[in-house]
Amino acid sequence: MAGGKGKSGAKESAAKTTGSKSRSSRAGLQFPVGRLHRMLRKGNYAQRVGADVFVIDPSPFGLNFIKGAPVYVAAVLEYLAAEILELAGNAARDNKKSRIIPRHLQLAVRNDEELNKLLGNVTIAQGGVLPNIHNVLLPKKSKGKGEKGAPSQEY
Repeated sequence: MAGGKGKSGAKESAAKTTGSKSRSSRAGLQFPVGRLHRMLRKGNYAQRVGADVFVIDPSPFGLNFIKGAPVYVAAVLEYLAAEILELAGNAARDNKKSRIIPRHLQLAVRNDEELNKLLGNVTIAQGGVLPNIHNVLLPKKSKGKGEKGAPSQEY
C-alpha cells in the first residue's frame, strides 16, 4: 500500500523545487511571457526581440523594474483582457445573467468610448447591435389641453 502516490509525497516534491520561476510570475503577470516571446520571434516582426527580464531589488517605492518586449506585450494584453471582462461582467449582471455571452462583450465594448475606438473595425460574432431609436422616429410630445399658444379646435 505504500507504493502509490500519496499527498505527502506531492507536498515534499513541491517544496523541493525552489529553483525555477517563470518569467510571468517574476513580472507578476498571468499572461504567458514565454509563449509571447516565442510568438514574437517566430512572427518575423523584427530581427531581434529583446528578452532580458531582470528584476532589480525593490526600491523604497516597492517597484520592480522589468525590461523586455514580451513582458510589455503580456502586460498590455492582460490589462485589456481584464478591462473588457470587467465591463462585460457588469453588462451580464445588469441583464441578471451569471455567464458572459458575446452580447455582453458587444455591449461592453461599444458603450466604452476608448474600447470602441480601439475595436471599431472588429465584428463580434453573435454580438448584435446597440439599442438605438432615432429621434425622428419617436412619437411627438403633444402639448396639454388649453395651453397658451395651442390653436383652438373651435371656429
